[in-house]
Amino acid sequence: MKRFLVALVSVLIGAGVVAGVAVFAHATSGEPPLLVAEAGGTVDTPEGPMNSASLELYIYPNNSDAVPGPMEGVNALYASQGWPFYWPSTTLQVPANSLVTVTIYQYDSGGRVFNPYWAKVHGTVDGTMTVNGKTVSEWDPTKIAHTFTVHQYPDAGQPNLFVSVPLPDLGANEVGNANPYVDNPKVVTFTFKTGEPGKYVWNCEFPCGDQYQEFGGPMQQRGWMSGTLQVV
Repeated sequence: MKRFLVALVSVLIGAGVVAGVAVFAHATSGEPPLLVAEAGGTVDTPEGPMNSASLELYIYPNNSDAVPGPMEGVNALYASQGWPFYWPSTTLQVPANSLVTVTIYQYDSGGRVFNPYWAKVHGTVDGTMTVNGKTVSEWDPTKIAHTFTVHQYPDAGQPNLFVSVPLPDLGANEVGNANPYVDNPKVVTFTFKTGEPGKYVWNCEFPCGDQYQEFGGPMQQRGWMSGTLQVV
């Protein structure tokens, strides 16, 4: 009986510690600062004139003195993990009923994406993107670093929005020997249309994390490889 009570107390203490850590992580976590798309001029489209806007994002393979990485709340605890991340923020805001052009400077290595669906461009104007100025509709699925994939929340009444582009990788040796980052990243540009206001989530669909099937760690963490997209 004594041994049983000791074991029971140990389990309860352990559960309390886990709960405390969870509460601490929740209490100290925070959304990265809002990154608002820069407004542009009016663009003529087949549907008529539309407002335009642009966003610039960067993907780094790890934090450095040059680019410290996300530090909001619990993210500061992850800074030493060497995780890849989007910069300068993963909390994005774009205007409604507009053409939004996103330019991503990609500095990371990669490999084969599990599902070749994510090596294709989805949801952009004309179903294309440009890579260092070359227009393409897909990329070699064995040479993917990350994806930028916007998903719909399951809320009724919100306009549908789904966008996904593959982001080509750089060579592992090239990235590994850089100090701290390569001089010539892959530059990916694409444009998509927004509708009425709504709130969406986005993430990377390339397995660049840890734990099960490499979909843990940074892939689950806001500020690193996932975030929100607000259409306002």
